[in-house]
Amino acid sequence: MELNYKILKSDSYINVKHVLKEYFNVSDRLLLKLKNNKKIFLNDKEVFVNNVVKANDCIKVLLDFQEDNSNILPFKMNLNIIYEDDYYLVVNKEPHISIHPSMAHQNNSLSNGVKYYFDTIGLNKKIRPVNRLDKDTSGIVIFAKNEYIQECLIKQMKAGTFIKEYIGLCTGYLIGNDEVINAPIARKNDSIIERCVNRNGDKSITYYSVLNNYRIDTTYISKLLYILKTGRTHQIRVHMQHIGHPILGDTLYGTETTLIKRQALHSYKTSFIHPIYKNKIEYTADLPDDMKIT
Repeated sequence: MELNYKILKSDSYINVKHVLKEYFNVSDRLLLKLKNNKKIFLNDKEVFVNNVVKANDCIKVLLDFQEDNSNILPFKMNLNIIYEDDYYLVVNKEPHISIHPSMAHQNNSLSNGVKYYFDTIGLNKKIRPVNRLDKDTSGIVIFAKNEYIQECLIKQMKAGTFIKEYIGLCTGYLIGNDEVINAPIARKNDSIIERCVNRNGDKSITYYSVLNNYRIDTTYISKLLYILKTGRTHQIRVHMQHIGHPILGDTLYGTETTLIKRQALHSYKTSFIHPIYKNKIEYTADLPDDMKIT
């Protein structure tokens, strides 16, 4: 992968570094790696970043240098790939799979599966999930194929242009179209996993709309569409517990059920601005079978 830019007469860039920092928004950390790997060119000649630029000069940055990714062991996995290009991979994650290796899942996390896939296509890059899902939450996970793409998408998250939408089943009937839960979230005392609503916690905002209501035997269920304004750990699950309608099957913030063997939460849609092409794009992942209610 490479980045290219031709200096315009109207530009006020001083030198190569100015272009890399202002136009491409390259971080200081990545800039150092590019310099060390000699991947910065001016008019097809390797240059220092303090080289002066003028109109019609062509800046080129190569992001093809190899990285050590031996910290992740490859594991053959049937990845449900929604989309792939030279810049990122979009995967529909099944439930019951962790994104990162852990003590309990050292070799069979989604990152292990992506490492195996990257090996098969000869991509020697670190495994970089851009967004994260709980082990038992299904749906869209995006893996950046290099550090630059990861940086671009994380910046969009902070700016609010990387939009994550979820579909969830919660206990009880809810009514209304567009509602908002604005309640700060913090780590629960004496727990490394559980979160709770706490006035001293981090700002957390969840928008939701009611899609449908169901009754199965004696269980009342609402199907909701969620849009996250912030991205706190367990945010939807904590907020739904807070309003008295925990996610169906969520044994951490609610109770177990015979209807589903996990929390009924699915990362349904993700949209953002493509870091290279600059067009708005979106990806969707069909609802898994265990969340379909007829």
